[in-house]
Amino acid sequence: MIVGGGTAGWMAAAALSRILGPRICSVQLIESDEIGTVGVGEATLPHMKSFNDSIGLDEAEMMRATNGTFKLGIEFVDWGAMGRRYVHPFGDHGRPLAGLPFHQHWLRAAQSGAEFDIGDFSYAIVASRLNRFDFPSADPDKIEHTYSYAYHFDASLYARLLRRLSEASGVRRTEGKIQDVVLDPESGDIAALRLQSGETITGDFFIDCSGFRSLLLGEALGSQWDDWSKWLPCDRAFAVPSERATDFTPYTRSTARAAGWQWRIPLQHRTGNGHVFSSAFISEDEAADTLMRNLDAKALGEPRMLRFKAGRRLKSWTRNCVALGLASGFLEPLESTSIYLVQVAIVNLLPLLPRGPRDPVLADEFNRRTDIEYERIRDFLILHYHANTREDSELWRYCRAMEVPESLERRLALYRHSGFIEQYRDGLFTLPSWVSLYAGQDVRPTGHHPMADVLPRDRLIEQLGVLRDQVRTRVEQMPDHADFVARYASADGLQAGAGTVRS
Repeated sequence: MIVGGGTAGWMAAAALSRILGPRICSVQLIESDEIGTVGVGEATLPHMKSFNDSIGLDEAEMMRATNGTFKLGIEFVDWGAMGRRYVHPFGDHGRPLAGLPFHQHWLRAAQSGAEFDIGDFSYAIVASRLNRFDFPSADPDKIEHTYSYAYHFDASLYARLLRRLSEASGVRRTEGKIQDVVLDPESGDIAALRLQSGETITGDFFIDCSGFRSLLLGEALGSQWDDWSKWLPCDRAFAVPSERATDFTPYTRSTARAAGWQWRIPLQHRTGNGHVFSSAFISEDEAADTLMRNLDAKALGEPRMLRFKAGRRLKSWTRNCVALGLASGFLEPLESTSIYLVQVAIVNLLPLLPRGPRDPVLADEFNRRTDIEYERIRDFLILHYHANTREDSELWRYCRAMEVPESLERRLALYRHSGFIEQYRDGLFTLPSWVSLYAGQDVRPTGHHPMADVLPRDRLIEQLGVLRDQVRTRVEQMPDHADFVARYASADGLQAGAGTVRS
């Protein structure tokens, strides 16, 4: 039983029905057209492609159906300091040299007086700067293999597409509002759901996709909330679509504002915009005005406000219920992690799916994996706020001075000492992501790994120059992003040649 539709609910339905199939489980989804859904994001991470592939969803078809565009990373404007901008790319910076991560050689060059922009060595970053896009090479020996991509899309249209796929694969949809959650008096498990219509629906295993309300996991089963708002103080967002801008970028833009930040997501038919802010540092009227004054095209409606709090449920799997998406937790969309967290929960659930209504061993493992995902994303988001030198507003001074989690404090200390970045198997944001954030917000180590001294300085600088020029030359041969989308997956007559190049 899946409670709630939207992106999270229909992703779960599609995965269960198309990957496991009816021989393993029958799937029923309950939702009400009278209850609006909160889109969990219009910008994604590269993992999205593997999910779509796993459920048999054609990429070009998906992009046409959702007015999708490609995404090579996220541009951050005014984050570490006013006037600074950098891109968090989906891909590597350069290539390892002498058995050592590339950024160690970049650090060694900088500490010897040879300053290079590390973004010049990233294929995804240079392509973003030039508004270019092409698919990565399948040849691992080529520099064009060193990046990946994600999508911008209309989340409501994506959910609609998944609904069609799911229902064609046997998922039963029930229209209705849930009035009561019936618990088994002996086990405490969820036994049934009673609708306002009077119908009672029973099930073995329940998936809560009811959004911020967390109807099953939070309200009925009482899974405890872990509040992270002291580290991530933004608790409101205004969202508004605007006409499609001429600057058809293959990346999301995040611009820091006095009391939060503003997103910009280019789709084929419009641009998604929003202002995430802390109500402790700005009024709602001022926040809405900030958003509307900083649009780069005509608004297509009035701004809509969302209220939220950063944190997560301590146990996303409790008894015979798993929560996905907003019902499990919320981390602001600064790094486009909302849909990813739904996806990774589904990916973790499928191999751990119990034979019966409850299995504490499998639940513990699922919760352990969920803890890793949430905490590593949490630390990465906190660093955006904490590593700043801005003096223009109270929010930024507060974030710079706040105590951060011990896990992030340890990570920061290691990087500041010698550029060390932990590489791990599980959890989001690997070494290139941390490098881009540290470099972009001017977190500088005092040293570097001694193996970086193996190459003579002059030879190292020469190799860096050759690599930088090679990346630039190859990227300049890529198609314009708007032209590529128009040829590959135009939703409604998007014309080739409509894009602009920003050098």
